[in-house]
Amino acid sequence: MDSLQTRSDRDRAARFTALYVRDHPRVCAFVHRRSGDRGAAEELTAEVFRIAWERMRAGQEVGTGWLFVTARNLLSNHYRSMARLTELHRTIADALGRAPASGQDNAVLDALDRLPSAHREVLLLSYWDGLSAAEAGEVLGCSTSAVWVRLHRARKAFRVVCDLPGEPE
Repeated sequence: MDSLQTRSDRDRAARFTALYVRDHPRVCAFVHRRSGDRGAAEELTAEVFRIAWERMRAGQEVGTGWLFVTARNLLSNHYRSMARLTELHRTIADALGRAPASGQDNAVLDALDRLPSAHREVLLLSYWDGLSAAEAGEVLGCSTSAVWVRLHRARKAFRVVCDLPGEPE
């Protein structure tokens, strides 16, 4: 037995591979020119070819024109999604009475992402969620004193990640 793959499966895979090799760069360039974002273009192009593969598996024909129409439709969905996200950020900022995230806010978020999860969690519980040391201790399953120690270590790690000067002693 050759394998579980039939001749039609091999033919379908070969047709898809030829389509992908021929049209992937063109579709990706099309999406990139319209989105202005290389990462989004690659993700949307991958989605175009995922849908194409599913259509081909279902026995439907897929050509270059279909790929570009699908890419255009996915771009429209992407634009609507980005508009909704921007509006959501604006609504949240208005509700909180402050401006949307600044460059400094983004730097803080990036620094938090680089911290170990234990440090990040105690900082977020204390500063983001506004919990007292006793309340944070309940969440973390430790004593109030342990929270203060963890918080001290987390602040120190945060300063290192942000390349900030240490606390005055």
